[in-house]
Amino acid sequence: MAPRPRRQPAPGVDPDRPIKAAVLALLFPAPADDPSRAAGEPCLLLTRRTDRVAAHRGQVCLPGGAVDGAESAAAAALREAAEEVGLPRGAARLHGQLTPVFIPVSGFRIEPFVATASVRPLWRPAPAEVEELLEWPVRALLDPTLRGERLRDREGSPYVTPYFAVAGHEVWGATAMVLAELAALLAGLEDR
Repeated sequence: MAPRPRRQPAPGVDPDRPIKAAVLALLFPAPADDPSRAAGEPCLLLTRRTDRVAAHRGQVCLPGGAVDGAESAAAAALREAAEEVGLPRGAARLHGQLTPVFIPVSGFRIEPFVATASVRPLWRPAPAEVEELLEWPVRALLDPTLRGERLRDREGSPYVTPYFAVAGHEVWGATAMVLAELAALLAGLEDR
């Protein structure tokens, strides 16, 4: 799900000195009163960023952000989820980490973490950062009809962007790469 060709780092971005960041892939059960899903169906939380944030404006992504000082990446993922969507402290259980991804355009190196919540949290999105919350069924990650590719232009050069189709949005770039790894892990669990 990586764009092809992969972008070279933007001017001033040093891949040997990335900005440390973390994101949270939070899985939770759909509530019983959601008519579009079976009660308890596993869902994944995604956010669409506002046009007012500093980086990756308007993009659909996992909750997350920069690691503060000596904070661990896991702690940063949980803190950012609390700040961005109101995830209560102690509501999520961390299960592990996925492969880190470097983002050449912004210089972030995100460390993705997978967590579960036993009940759907009551979301409180931060209006300055979150334009929209998307509760996406986990089964959709495994649906090949929800994957596509788009030809885009980067500074006069064409490149191919693979994406997941999520609620009328295209999820691409680093987020798509993280979701593809999560999908592969979930598919492996299904095969057992």
